[in-house]
Amino acid sequence: MIATVVPYFMDQIVTLPAITRPEQLKGKIGGVNRQNTSSDMALRHGLRRLGIDPEKDVKIIAVGGNPERLAALSRGLIQFSMMGEPFTREAEKAGFKVLVDIGTLKIPFHTNGILTTESIIKSRRPLVAKVTRAISEAIHYIKTDKEGAKAIISRNLKVTDADSLERAYKSYAPIFREVPYPDPEGVKTYLDDLAPSNPKAATADPKSFVDMSFVQELESSGFIKELYKR
Repeated sequence: MIATVVPYFMDQIVTLPAITRPEQLKGKIGGVNRQNTSSDMALRHGLRRLGIDPEKDVKIIAVGGNPERLAALSRGLIQFSMMGEPFTREAEKAGFKVLVDIGTLKIPFHTNGILTTESIIKSRRPLVAKVTRAISEAIHYIKTDKEGAKAIISRNLKVTDADSLERAYKSYAPIFREVPYPDPEGVKTYLDDLAPSNPKAATADPKSFVDMSFVQELESSGFIKELYKR
């Protein structure tokens, strides 16, 4: 991993309106995209932080992306799910509620990051450096051009509701790091999740999966400071 975009789990647990406390999730069915995707991992880690065993206290099934999860809630196939903005707002408009914002728990995980292979780093380092530079510029654009960023969100997610777009921007823009160093702690969360089924993950060093040098070069060159004129 050469750069981090979203450094921790961000989605929210959305539930039927009758569920008002985390302990009421016990015995219920939750929906995620697919097993071992970020929505699945975020939900399981979040539930553990709330004192709920995701393996014993609830049932978690795969139902698809955010629109499919919202449809599953509406049809009563599930009673809770993980969703991110702007879909959380769409769920609220449909009568569902946000029970817990997982982002407030600050569980380290690279929900979005930039990865490549060691062989590419060695053979095409200038290209990897350009990608890292482009990502830093994209983060700067998001953080400094609110309306432009909202237009991109709208176009790609097919969402036009002004309030939903505003909430999506306010949810994500602040967490993007101006200096997007990859975080070994985010890797450790993933390795810990793999450890029960992969003994090598239990003894792996999280630092061996990140390369700080590309972001470090950008920072030391003054490029990022110049972007933000600081």
